[in-house]
Amino acid sequence: MSIIIAGTLDFDPDKAEGTILSARPFIEASLRETGCIYYAWTLDPLTPGRVHVYEEWTSQEALEGHFRDDSYWKMRDHVTNGGLIGSSVKKYRFDLSEQVYDDEGNPRADFFTGGGK
Repeated sequence: MSIIIAGTLDFDPDKAEGTILSARPFIEASLRETGCIYYAWTLDPLTPGRVHVYEEWTSQEALEGHFRDDSYWKMRDHVTNGGLIGSSVKKYRFDLSEQVYDDEGNPRADFFTGGGK
């Protein structure tokens, strides 16, 4: 069962961009970890100082490994010292994923290939 980490971090608007750009080595290290499918921290274009976090991991074991990895602890220290003023980040388990668009290019809210609704 895959896991998604998603949420927002709020920084002092004067420090957000520099903090995230200088976190590149930690982000790249996380992307190389076993079980990491996706790992992105991006600036919100509408809310100054807000950063969106999106991560995807193949399993709970992969996420546990990430939490033990040196890059996780360095990133955590980096953002804490980089003007962090608030956060709301959650984890989600999922067992099915599919494309939003069907073969005819129509957006679908239902799970049309997985047999569920």
